[in-house]
Amino acid sequence: MKKLLYLFAIAGMTTLAACDGDTGPQGAPGPEAQVYETNPVDFTAAGNYGVFYNFPSGALLSSDHVLVYRLSAVDNGVDVWKPLPETFYFNDGTLDFMYGFDHTQYDVNIYMEGFDLGAINGDFRLGQIFRIVSIPGTFSGKNAVKVDLNNYDAVIKAYNIDESKMKSITLQAKTKA
Repeated sequence: MKKLLYLFAIAGMTTLAACDGDTGPQGAPGPEAQVYETNPVDFTAAGNYGVFYNFPSGALLSSDHVLVYRLSAVDNGVDVWKPLPETFYFNDGTLDFMYGFDHTQYDVNIYMEGFDLGAINGDFRLGQIFRIVSIPGTFSGKNAVKVDLNNYDAVIKAYNIDESKMKSITLQAKTKA
């Protein structure tokens, strides 16, 4: 009797395990990574050497990641993007400074830090262009794509970002508190 019950159990498992139902409806598309390119930015004393951008309502979740890159050069017609934070050291040691950023799900702040920022050459303070990359938090965790976040081109490729959909934005100067 036990052998017969065992045989029915095996037969039932093999036949029921192979059952397939109808394919369900296509789900809603998941969140996409997004790139924003800033219009040229001037870092001035009047703006407290900082600028900010308010993301559109609902554009980011608290779990999303934000990366910021600065256009540091154009080499043979190809843009060279450097990740922030980016620090500069000068030989005399008096004008060392850095570009940094912070963000929330609502905004991103880009700023310069250092001593006597007004004395820094205008090439570093005026007409700066940034790219802000938002990456949905669903791309993180142990299943995350392994990518060099310091390399803008690698990030764009890894997250299948369509640069033709890049949004041009204008950053606002910070006001002194």
